[in-house]
Amino acid sequence: MKLSHSFVKTLRTAPKDELAKSAQFLIRAGYVHKEMAGVYDYLPLGLIVIENIKQIIREELNKIGGQELSMTTLQNPEPWKATDRWDDQKMDIWFKTTLAAGGELGLAPTHEEPITNMLRDYVSSYKDLPFSVYQFQTKFRNELRAKSGILRTREFLMKDLYSFSADEETHEKFYHQAEDAYAKIYERVGLGDCTFKTFASGGVFSKYSHEYQTIISVGEDTIWFNHDKSIVLNEEVLNDEVLKEFNVKREDLESTKACEVGNIFTLKTKYSEPLKLEFNDKDGSRKTVLMGCYGIGVSRLMGVIAEKFADDKGLLWPDNIAPFKYYLIGIGEAGEKIAKELYTGHEKDIIFDDRDLRPGEKFADYELMGIPYRIVISDKTLAENKVELSSRKTGETKLLTIDELASKLI
Repeated sequence: MKLSHSFVKTLRTAPKDELAKSAQFLIRAGYVHKEMAGVYDYLPLGLIVIENIKQIIREELNKIGGQELSMTTLQNPEPWKATDRWDDQKMDIWFKTTLAAGGELGLAPTHEEPITNMLRDYVSSYKDLPFSVYQFQTKFRNELRAKSGILRTREFLMKDLYSFSADEETHEKFYHQAEDAYAKIYERVGLGDCTFKTFASGGVFSKYSHEYQTIISVGEDTIWFNHDKSIVLNEEVLNDEVLKEFNVKREDLESTKACEVGNIFTLKTKYSEPLKLEFNDKDGSRKTVLMGCYGIGVSRLMGVIAEKFADDKGLLWPDNIAPFKYYLIGIGEAGEKIAKELYTGHEKDIIFDDRDLRPGEKFADYELMGIPYRIVISDKTLAENKVELSSRKTGETKLLTIDELASKLI
């Protein structure tokens, strides 16, 4: 990317209506644009970050046998009526629209009903099971108070995975595979040491569900944990019975704010039974498919990463989800010439700040955008056949020869 060719402009002041640090920096640095409360556009840099996160998730889910698909956002009311979730009094986050020809459609807040309904056409025998499918898809939820930037929005990108099994043993096996996959995902996006599998309410499905909570000061949840964080509990399930079950005392637990970045549920037959997702078993009997669901809010995850690693100067992306690895600046006639030559052939890894601005302004934008490394090629360093390579994370600067730098870009 050449910044002189980009329509995106950085801002020097934070939007007054954004309180979260992540939202302020993402807007100022040109990653997102706010359309209205709870609704954001993802600009070129932001979209690259989103796609990098999606690719990490995709790779880990494919390893455990997940098959990617894409379902419609528009929702037929009938499957939702069958599970008693179409009524606004039962589920108050619906966005609905009236058809010109009459009748209503919904905008999907989640996809348990449509995926279950669809699979009735594809599952008839135990030989069709088990399998899992997932998608990256925009969801809509009519949040009463959309706040904290992209951490809680009315329109958001979600990865939702669904598993389908013939028996409990097979379901549990996949459930544990999903747990392992989630741990690897959070490790790869840079949150491995601050994100914990947390026991939360299982609702009507089971005694517990599992959330993945990232410790963060602006989090909406409170979690409690023991000294080594081998036991982490959402405050909603913290009572004497649970403490006894986990053999811990309340005084031995600490609490902190955290943000939910994923969850996994055992659904059993909650949706498959009313929607009649059934199969013929080996003995000829008719049985109901067992289900699990596994969600990650991709856009929220981007916001949590931004919030977690930002400093007072701007964003600070982990290497493997940053939009580009290097921010290139040429200073002086010779420096700009060599910078142009270096950029050619390495466009995938480099943002080239070739704008007609003072070096200090370019340095400030590098820090604001959070690109992991800065390359500065100046007439002064070229006199010694050297260039500067700086780390945004550590602030360390090294002088390298052009050949040494070129070898890092291969």
